Amino acid sequence: MDARLGPVLCASLLAAAPACAADYLPWRVTDSAIEEPLGGLRGDAARGRELVIARDKGNCLACHHLPIPEQPSHGTIGPPLMGVGARLSAGQLRLRVVDEKQLNPATIMPAFYLHPEALYRPRPDAATTILTAQELEDVVAYLTTLK
Repeated sequence: MDARLGPVLCASLLAAAPACAADYLPWRVTDSAIEEPLGGLRGDAARGRELVIARDKGNCLACHHLPIPEQPSHGTIGPPLMGVGARLSAGQLRLRVVDEKQLNPATIMPAFYLHPEALYRPRPDAATTILTAQELEDVVAYLTTLK
């Protein structure tokens, strides 16, 4: 595909979708963490809380128990996330949400910010991350509040 078409395809096909390859922000793992926020973005914990609940975004409640009492169903596949902000740094949480397979190749947890070109999609022009970089930082901001 012509590299100049990437932004056009993103704009026209994925206007409301997460990042496509042309918008993807790189990250680097150091000592089992991604220490720097993606693109220097600042997360918002209130938005992050909404994203972990949202079934069309994070949907963390499908697998994890979280301190969100107004939601009736919490998963038990993944570890409970109560107190996770006291156990893990923001950088460690960021890596787990970006791509848990970096730490645990056998995990079933999806990579929420894997490079779109690394994803298999029948239409490669429609490959996107699950969360945008801003959404990912919002989720990390929320998880860090869970002390």
